[in-house]
Amino acid sequence: MNDLNEEINIREELDKYLRYWPWFILGVLTALIIAFVYLKLSVPVYQTVASVIIKDEESKGGGLGDAAGFADLGLLGGMSTNSIENEIGLLKSRRLMISTIQALKANVEYYDLEGVKEDELYLNTPFLVEVITLDEALLSKAASAALNVFTVEPKEQGTLTLTFVETGNSQLVKIGELVNLPFGTFMFKDNRFNGNGEEVSAKNRVLVKVKKVADVADKYRQAVQINLIDDNATLLEFSLGSTVKEKAQNILDQLIFEYNKEAIEDKNEVAVSTARFIDERLKIISGELDTVEVGLEEFKEDNSLTNIEAEASLIIENASEYRKREQELQTQLSISRSMLSFLKNDSDNSGLLPANVGLESESVNTQIANYNQLVLERNRILAGATELNPTVTRLNSQINQLKANIINGLEQTLSNLRIAENDLNRQSRLIGSEISKVPAKERQFRDISRQQNIKEALYIFLLQKREENSLSLAATAPKAKIVDSAYSLNIPLSPKPKIVLAAAILLGLAIPFLVIYIKRLLNNKIERREDIEKITKSIPIVGELPSIAKGESDLIVENDRSVLAESFRILTTNLQYLLVNAKNEDKGYCIYTTSTVKGEGKTFTSINLAMTLANTGKKVVLIGADLRNPQLQRYDTGSKSLLGVSDYLVNNDHDLKDLVHDSKFHDNLKLFLSGSIPPNPSELLRQSKFGTMLKELQAKFDYVIVDTAPSMLVTDTFLISKHADLILYVTRAGYTEKRLLQFAVDSTNEGKLHDVSFVINDVKNANFGYGNKYGYAYGQTQPSLWERFKNSF
Repeated sequence: MNDLNEEINIREELDKYLRYWPWFILGVLTALIIAFVYLKLSVPVYQTVASVIIKDEESKGGGLGDAAGFADLGLLGGMSTNSIENEIGLLKSRRLMISTIQALKANVEYYDLEGVKEDELYLNTPFLVEVITLDEALLSKAASAALNVFTVEPKEQGTLTLTFVETGNSQLVKIGELVNLPFGTFMFKDNRFNGNGEEVSAKNRVLVKVKKVADVADKYRQAVQINLIDDNATLLEFSLGSTVKEKAQNILDQLIFEYNKEAIEDKNEVAVSTARFIDERLKIISGELDTVEVGLEEFKEDNSLTNIEAEASLIIENASEYRKREQELQTQLSISRSMLSFLKNDSDNSGLLPANVGLESESVNTQIANYNQLVLERNRILAGATELNPTVTRLNSQINQLKANIINGLEQTLSNLRIAENDLNRQSRLIGSEISKVPAKERQFRDISRQQNIKEALYIFLLQKREENSLSLAATAPKAKIVDSAYSLNIPLSPKPKIVLAAAILLGLAIPFLVIYIKRLLNNKIERREDIEKITKSIPIVGELPSIAKGESDLIVENDRSVLAESFRILTTNLQYLLVNAKNEDKGYCIYTTSTVKGEGKTFTSINLAMTLANTGKKVVLIGADLRNPQLQRYDTGSKSLLGVSDYLVNNDHDLKDLVHDSKFHDNLKLFLSGSIPPNPSELLRQSKFGTMLKELQAKFDYVIVDTAPSMLVTDTFLISKHADLILYVTRAGYTEKRLLQFAVDSTNEGKLHDVSFVINDVKNANFGYGNKYGYAYGQTQPSLWERFKNSF
């Protein structure tokens, strides 16, 4: 049973909205028309995508990708990524996007003015504007006044007309010559034909917008989306929505290019620092080697020596192993001292350390590589942050600690080398006893020759490292490997016709629904019988009277089959059930019509009720008991001067039968008008003579209909209510406030009124309750759908 009630309630709620079906149809049609116009005028946005793989270089020791054969040199290391999120953040950085916009000159935009839509032309513009100089501050002022927007169209051969949209000012410019504008210097180029004479653009008039590079960069920085395809991979997908496919493709490709360019520069920074160090050492060693060789040459010339080596071959052969070791020690001592001096002179830790320059200590080499990695990471973060950044502070602390470790390691290495050198010198002294037999000149020659060999070995070693470092510079690979270059999808990203049309249909239904819902929510007037039943069910509703369209008659005639006549027939039928309990033997029924306030249609109800009863063959008299504001005369204008109720009550000389007149509406209907407007209506109605008058009329007529005054405004109706067999309380749909119904309920409960029944007047056809809205059209020609559609408005 609950399910059935719920279903009925749902149907009732739906019916409250479906009765306004023409508005829903109109709303949907209007929304669809707007949607079609929107789809026709809107510029489609296409999605452009690209994808790259960010190379993981940590596993290769800062290697070079394809140049992995040089990884052992330790000189090819580049920017290492701690996490893929850092790389995404770098790709989304404002600095990188500004470089992209500057490279593409995308801060100058071109639009077509010949169509309805403002389409961006990009490179298909007939004229190109090349920026020579641009003052960003002046451009900001010009943009605030819309002076950065102008049109360009050809004037004469080789000349163009520049027209500022905001002011309308024009100036002539020549193609290929410099033009000074308020915010910079520009050059206009003809782009209608390419170098092969093929037509690029057939447009003659174009709109140009010059924007700040930073503003355009911010726009596309927000528009570009970068997503990680898989958490376990470094594959990134770029996406950008734009109305110009080619422009979006160029932006994504250039953004990737700028990223790789910066990454390569970071990678080469270590190699450049190493090259600088090697060049400085080569200059020093070259000078020392020249000095030793000149000294050797002078020594041989002064002592007339030719081939001393042959004379001491046996001794040298025995001592060759010690000399070789001594050379290696001297090389290690020289490199260690140079590295230690370089570290102590680098006070601000801004430079990179030469990597893998020949130190035999693996621990020191590892620490140098880690130091360079930390310096690079710190410098990279400083590009977009300050020294106070927590990450920069942490890295500076690690760099200082690592630098101290390297210095300690080098000092320990120097100490070990000195110990080895002392041990080697002791061994050399043993050999020296044998060499002492060689002439002093031979010893001097050997000393000079040994210095020469040491310097030559160090010089050759540095030359080899310089060539290796040059190879690392030339073989640096990009950090982002392109999987798919930028390409655009053919299906527009927006607007999507199906979604737009579906949204239009929903909006077309939602707007009327909300309007009706809000109207019902804010409406404090009664509209249908349910509004009265919610307030009280103790007072029955005996009739619903339809709203009368403009131009239709508001009076019932004989043999009337209109909706109005049918509604009053139903009303009279319902009255018969209510009058069953009235004990009127051999006399007629007395029925009052009243309302809360004026304008609710009680007089209209009275006269049509009387006409309906008269059409059934009953004798009816209609009394105008509203002595303050009589309204019956407006239906019979010729009776305005006739005497009536007030005259009868005031003057005892009047005979009742002389004051009851025939009506022009029906033979069975008599009129007893209100008469002259008295100064004291309440006192007149309070007389017992009024009751006697009603009884006398009830004896002559089957029905006595009394049109009384509004109950809430005056007390007249309360004074005479005791004489009524039935009181029809008239309300008006769209007019009577719901709170005023409580007055009728209170008056009934307090006994001021009795046997009260509601009549709802001016009810719209859609708001009829029960079977009225079906039965009134029975036997009549149904209006067409179009007629019902028009009538609903």
